[in-house]
Amino acid sequence: MVLPLAGIKVLDLSRYLPGPFCTQMLADFGAEVIKIEDPQGGDLMRHVPPMIEGESAGFYSVNRNKKSVTLNLKTEEGKAIFRRLVAKSDIVVDQFRPGVMDKMGLGYDQLRQVNEGIIYCSITGYGLNGPLRDAAGHDLNYLSLAGITGLNGTYKGMPAICGMQIADIAGGTLYSIIAILLALTSRQKTGQGQLCDIAMMDGSISLLALTLGQWSGWGKLSEMGDDLLSGGYAFYQIYRTKDDKFVSLGALEEKFWAGFCNKLNKPNYVKQQFDKSLQRDMIAEIQMLMQEKTRDEWVEYFSDSDICFTPILSLEEMCEHPQVLARDMIVKLRNVRGSGKDLALIGVSVKLSGTPGVAKMIFPRLGEHNEDVLMTAGYTAEDIKAFQNDRIIL
Repeated sequence: MVLPLAGIKVLDLSRYLPGPFCTQMLADFGAEVIKIEDPQGGDLMRHVPPMIEGESAGFYSVNRNKKSVTLNLKTEEGKAIFRRLVAKSDIVVDQFRPGVMDKMGLGYDQLRQVNEGIIYCSITGYGLNGPLRDAAGHDLNYLSLAGITGLNGTYKGMPAICGMQIADIAGGTLYSIIAILLALTSRQKTGQGQLCDIAMMDGSISLLALTLGQWSGWGKLSEMGDDLLSGGYAFYQIYRTKDDKFVSLGALEEKFWAGFCNKLNKPNYVKQQFDKSLQRDMIAEIQMLMQEKTRDEWVEYFSDSDICFTPILSLEEMCEHPQVLARDMIVKLRNVRGSGKDLALIGVSVKLSGTPGVAKMIFPRLGEHNEDVLMTAGYTAEDIKAFQNDRIIL
């Protein structure tokens, strides 16, 4: 079986989460991904706790099936090596702040002189232009400026920090993959590469497509925890159960809501589904009923009802859920490096019938592929030894 991206070579300069997760997904579908790492420690994610036998668990999460080459890009020799690699590559992924690669003479405009077909994906917080172009930021900052953090929280409460990295992954990782695939398709037609300018804040704002439409339609700003899909209605709500666990109800459609209400012997609620003035009372009354059973008892009680009712699972419970197992969405790496610890990793989320992705559990040591990659690029064993002596590579 030939994977869709077989023959595509990626030079990955990114670190931490957005870029490495992007290139891992490309690797799952056949791309040859070469991590270009600083000889002094490599990808910073290698050193982020928790550690398992000297390696970061986070590094394992987003760096499978890649090659590692150490390269000091602050030296002229290192830059020359990088340019030679670019000449034989298809994609460069960069996660530095805007202008960093340009100052080194390795930005898109310089590299396309080396390879006119190169696709250069720049992943930044705020993009390559605008007043925040050079500002520092993290996931929370991008979501806050995008207007998302101000929507996330409970009624009459304060904004809540999301438990996972929405801007990094949805805004950075996924949009980078889309951009790269679009650019590859375009190159097939034109022979030309291009610059992909991916801003995590831009991607975060795009997630508000429906929310912005509702704001325009209703003519008023959303109120945290009090709108149709944020906790303002009884039929789309989270409820606490007897055992201090939680369930979620997503009965948007009338038939689902009617099924829920009738099962609770509350048929009078059916016609009150969208009556805003009654929602807080209904939520309170349903919450009292939910205290009569445990979470799992409620799940069993509604098991024969098609009403969009689900338990809120912990990460541990999610990993063992039958649906997750059936879809191979969690891969367990057993006894990592003899540590006695098992590591839960994400499976391949894009399912293709003819050329499915392959999650190879191979993780590169820092500089492990220096000799292999550099010799493929035309360097000799003597050249490589000289590079090591000059500390250009590890």
